[in-house]
Amino acid sequence: MRWEALFDDLEAQVEALERAELTGAVDERTRGETAVLSVLDRLRASVGEPVQVRCGPGPDVNGTLQRLGPDWLLIDLGGGREALVLLAALSSVRGLGRAAEPGRRDPVAARLGVRHALRGLARDRLPVRLQLRDGSFLEATVDRVGADYVEVATHAPGEPRRRGLVRQLELIPLASLAAVWRRR
Repeated sequence: MRWEALFDDLEAQVEALERAELTGAVDERTRGETAVLSVLDRLRASVGEPVQVRCGPGPDVNGTLQRLGPDWLLIDLGGGREALVLLAALSSVRGLGRAAEPGRRDPVAARLGVRHALRGLARDRLPVRLQLRDGSFLEATVDRVGADYVEVATHAPGEPRRRGLVRQLELIPLASLAAVWRRR
């Protein structure tokens, strides 16, 4: 009887040690896999989900994460409104699940940077609301997009870009731009 109890105790100790080693190995592997994830990998798993994006001292951008590019994310704000948020302007994102999707990138979308999106806005001449990283906003129409800047014509909210309605032309370094809000 004593031998049986001794062996049962030893077997239990070995099983506990194996479980602890397995748990430690799983934890270490999880930390290693997490260490190589990018912001886009984390965000990609939440496409179609509601998120709260903070990008500076301005208001949070709350809505459904619609699409991702290499340096931007598109948020559906509801009511026919959208916001293109520059990845470099992100302070934080709330509402993400635990999942990530590493390396699953759309090759076409991966090439469409924020400058491509801004050039599309310039082509369509749609009025937009620009949120700068300092928290200020500009009502404008995108005129031109350079390598590291955007030129806009400022005007009253909702007004089309017409020569007589333009208040001024303004150059904005892309590094100062947080988000671009527009109606669909």
